[in-house]
Amino acid sequence: MAITVKSMATSGVDGFMVEIEASTIRGQQQTLSIIGLPDQAIKEAGERIQASIESCGYDFPKDKSIISLAPGDKKKRGSHFDLGMIIALLFQTDQISPKNLSDYAFIGELALDGRIRPCTGVLSMVTEARKCGVKAVVVPYENRQEAESVSGINVCPVQTLQDTVRFLEGRDLSNQRANADNTNSKEDAILLETTDKSAKHEENGAPINSDIDFADVKGQDDLIDAIVLGAAGGHNILMLGEPGCGKTMIAQRIPTILPRMTEKESLEVTKIHSISGLLDAGTGLLKMRPFRAPHHNVSLNALIGGGSYAQPGEVSLAHNGVLFLDELAEFSRSTLDALRQPMEDKRVTISRVNGTNSYPANFMFVSAMNPCPCGYYPTKKCRCTDYEIIHYRGKISGPILERIDIQKSVAHVDYFELNERKSSYTSEELRGRVEKARMIQQERFKNDKDVNCNAQMTTTMIQKYCKLDEECTQILKKASEEYGYSARVIHKLLRLARTAADLDNSENIRKEDIIKVLSCRDLDVSSSKMYAIK
Repeated sequence: MAITVKSMATSGVDGFMVEIEASTIRGQQQTLSIIGLPDQAIKEAGERIQASIESCGYDFPKDKSIISLAPGDKKKRGSHFDLGMIIALLFQTDQISPKNLSDYAFIGELALDGRIRPCTGVLSMVTEARKCGVKAVVVPYENRQEAESVSGINVCPVQTLQDTVRFLEGRDLSNQRANADNTNSKEDAILLETTDKSAKHEENGAPINSDIDFADVKGQDDLIDAIVLGAAGGHNILMLGEPGCGKTMIAQRIPTILPRMTEKESLEVTKIHSISGLLDAGTGLLKMRPFRAPHHNVSLNALIGGGSYAQPGEVSLAHNGVLFLDELAEFSRSTLDALRQPMEDKRVTISRVNGTNSYPANFMFVSAMNPCPCGYYPTKKCRCTDYEIIHYRGKISGPILERIDIQKSVAHVDYFELNERKSSYTSEELRGRVEKARMIQQERFKNDKDVNCNAQMTTTMIQKYCKLDEECTQILKKASEEYGYSARVIHKLLRLARTAADLDNSENIRKEDIIKVLSCRDLDVSSSKMYAIK
């Protein structure tokens, strides 16, 4: 009779249950076969299982052993099935006698000496295990905090195969836990200190990462107002300015003024980083919004996602945070154009031979670029012709520019003039303004779970919440006729105006809100003054 043990696997950011069945065939040559569409890491598990069994004092079956991973028609990958397979094999050969085995799911990679190594994607797997009615999940000790982030399911962290067997047979693990705590005392102390500091910053309302702050930014008050407008509504931003004026410095500080992540958002971000192998061992839920800044030579697969098994790309790693592309014009046009769908749909679907995975990609797009090839337009240092400038800016396609709500010029700064000046803002103050505006938006969209900020409003919502009086309509119409705005750009301006009104706690969009958002289209004004002679 075959023994069945539960384990979990991942597909995209979600998990699914895998039943591990173990059986032995008497009288045949001693072998171990693993079936059920396993990848190379699972096929190599046989060697790890045999070494672990002998290292821990058990006997490897003398007959032919078969381990099946069900469902058999779905590709499995990863080394985290090791623990479930060895438990099933030991139970099948009557070397252990676990109690209530059907209540547990097992996740963990085996070392040759029986230790249990940490795995990726634990959060997604434990979440799915809870949905499937599993009462408890056995995970590597280093993944305990990640697993314990999921409420409603018992988590048993183990360090070795012997720990796992003792737990399943109902024996006391207090001594082993004490040894584990002593072994990891220094690491846990550092982790606890870091957690306490983060919690303190959260209670005081300051950014989690206090190393960077908008208090370091001087002389860019007009740009900071535009940044706050973008952060308050989740709008995309392009900063246009000469080298050294502070574009990158400001972009790095945008996460410090974004609203704190909800528990749901933290779970989503942590899942993606865990599946990508970017979550450090011993880390629980991520609290700081992600900030991703890929280099301009990034490949299409690295940016959007891909590979043999369709791993998340930078757009998904920036989910619920900021994706910053510096030197935007240096990115290849095909790479930039691939951002169109994620920027609109807030999700990216990647199809491969092995299957199709869908990843969330709800990010705030922030970019920076020079105004011309030499970087110094419109100062006297610039020697570029209008044609060269238009050609340079033409590297960024119109559809991408249309998806960027705020296109703001960054003023030149004089170091000696600003050296003694104090900053006008701090991240704490700016975050307070942003959070007040977001609270208004959350109340507005409380009946639509897929929309939580103005930038995500649908066309129907725009018609409902972005009504203009006659004067505002005429101002917007005149700007549209002058610069040739498309319907998409008009909708983005209306969303932006709604955010400007929310920042001032205004029920209706006012004339000053329309004027303010039109002043955030510096690239349109600059380009309209140029002439290209062929």
